[in-house]
Amino acid sequence: VVELVESGGGSVQAGGSLRLSCIVSGFTYSDFCMGWFRQVQGKEREGVAVFDSDGGSNYVESVKGRFIISEDIAKSTLYLEMNNLQPEDAAEYYCAAEIRSEGDCYSAPFVKKGRYYGMDYWGRGTLVTISP
Repeated sequence: VVELVESGGGSVQAGGSLRLSCIVSGFTYSDFCMGWFRQVQGKEREGVAVFDSDGGSNYVESVKGRFIISEDIAKSTLYLEMNNLQPEDAAEYYCAAEIRSEGDCYSAPFVKKGRYYGMDYWGRGTLVTISP
């Protein structure tokens, strides 16, 4: 019933920018803490950016100052603006949702360390590739 659909992936040159979008349906957007993860073949899925229980943004250190997570609650849409993309940013990017438990979410500490967290719902991914 709950569905997350990512879009906006593609191929860009190093130093370029992309904006990813994720539309959530089948659930009330504000009942989630929304975030982004990424995964390279052969490696574990890692946290990139997520909103915490209070709506604050959290990022893995490697993307701070380059990526911006934002949302349009009225449109049930999550965004990830990615700037100054580097080869190490190439990955499958996944939109994910954590259902609030009494208003609280728990993914932020994991995402800030670039670790995986078992979010409740996942999109199917959108691929980002970087050319030199």
